[in-house]
Amino acid sequence: MTGSDLLRYARVHRGAAVLAAAAAVALLSALFGGTHIALPSIGSGGVTTGVPFRHELPLLSAVFLTAALDGTMSAHNEMGASAMHRLRLLYCTGLTLAACAVSFSTEALAVGPGAGAVFVRSLLIWLGLALLSVRLLGHQLGWVVPLASAFFLIWYPHSWWDWTSSPATDPFSWTVAATALSVGVAATAATPWRRKTFLRR
Repeated sequence: MTGSDLLRYARVHRGAAVLAAAAAVALLSALFGGTHIALPSIGSGGVTTGVPFRHELPLLSAVFLTAALDGTMSAHNEMGASAMHRLRLLYCTGLTLAACAVSFSTEALAVGPGAGAVFVRSLLIWLGLALLSVRLLGHQLGWVVPLASAFFLIWYPHSWWDWTSSPATDPFSWTVAATALSVGVAATAATPWRRKTFLRR
């Protein structure tokens, strides 16, 4: 496996487009992330509540990252040999790290390092949920599970489990990030042929 192999794989699997989309989301957050989304509060008698736009934007970056797994050769990639899976893992890891670096840098410059860390943490959590959604529902529906989780964060903000508003040093939120990402990676690794092999044992 060489650098040229990785570059060829990235060209076929929308690497440039995915990074450009993640950069656009980060720029959007830097410019307009402080704008509050006005939503009616449940049980508040018509009073509206505001959720900062930047709290929900990492969801878009996470879903865009799952597009790297889709494509005309996606089914063949899942049936490939171990070398192909190593290449895919290396590519997805590099793409995720690049998206996190761009997002953190942009958000840190616009708001501060703490906001950059929170943005990256949210991105990783939603990426794990998006990977799980891809495995359960298919490549075109990677947004379903992340969006379902976002509804609770929007309607019940600032709760103890709201990772979008908790401090950058909150250990519980980082545990959620590690757990969600681990579940997503495991779901991605559970290809049909691996599941069949496991069930035969």
